[in-house]
Amino acid sequence: MKFGETFSEYLHGEEEWFLEKCRHVEYKKLKKVLKKCKTCNSTRSDDERIISSATSLSDSCQCQSSCPSCDQMFFEELMKEASDIAGCFKSRVRHLLHLHVATGMQRYMMRLRRCFTDEKQALIHEGQILIQYITMNAIAIRKILKKYDKVHGSVNGKNFNLKMRAERIELLHSPWLIELGAFYLNSGLEKVGNFKNSFGSVSCDNLNEDQPVMKLMLPNSIELEFDLTCAVCLETVFNPYALKCGHIFCKACACSAASVMIFQGIKAAPQCSKCPICREVGVYAEAVHMIELHLLLKIRSKEYWKERVMGERSEMVKQSKMFWSEQTMHMIGY
Repeated sequence: MKFGETFSEYLHGEEEWFLEKCRHVEYKKLKKVLKKCKTCNSTRSDDERIISSATSLSDSCQCQSSCPSCDQMFFEELMKEASDIAGCFKSRVRHLLHLHVATGMQRYMMRLRRCFTDEKQALIHEGQILIQYITMNAIAIRKILKKYDKVHGSVNGKNFNLKMRAERIELLHSPWLIELGAFYLNSGLEKVGNFKNSFGSVSCDNLNEDQPVMKLMLPNSIELEFDLTCAVCLETVFNPYALKCGHIFCKACACSAASVMIFQGIKAAPQCSKCPICREVGVYAEAVHMIELHLLLKIRSKEYWKERVMGERSEMVKQSKMFWSEQTMHMIGY
């Protein structure tokens, strides 16, 4: 079965109620745009084809100057769709995980509802739907870009992938995927056969060793690996935060890199602070606390977690004393 048919079945399948609320790739619409471009190329004269073959690979598409649908209707539409998909995935995963780690009155209400409904199973099912959603749309984007390059004899599709990465909307490299994987492991679902088959599989090895890695095997044989090593302290990330650029660090390490104290928090970092890896500016304000990943570390590496907790608390107390000592000296005047 061709992917177009598979994608169409997915859109009109059991999760249609979910997809009505979320944006998806307009695969058929974009494919029609490419068919028009293909027709345009096939109707060119022999002289035009000879000239086209003499040009470089990136310049071989005559539509670049004569067909606005390639630039506007195709790439602009695809970028907007990818951005909306990434935003929908982020908000739905955030809501799902917030319910999973709820505290206070919300936790009490959820426990009360579990007396009448299986709330945990509902969360698991929604996580499964989200995995399928992000995977199918990522494949759709990859397929349509590959088809674009084939029709036009160009590398613009590959360049668009780089642009998506620069705009931080590459779907399968989201820190929220790591959070979903950690949620899967924290729920003990790697031992459940039926859910494993529909979700894929997740493993997290060597959490307190040299190369901690989370591996995700998603539907359609997509394999992903996420390195869980903090690039600052070179240890497994503890109390991890994902910056806007997607890089993950320990809270203490990120605060140190941004020249703020631990008790002030990452979001207190100045706007000019840069990511220690990519050196991008302004990535701290929208940093995300990866609670599920932190919980996974607490469950699976208890000794390492206790050691890091004590170290972070000790450093926080030390920084607090220094901060208030300086404030007192400033107020008194000596």
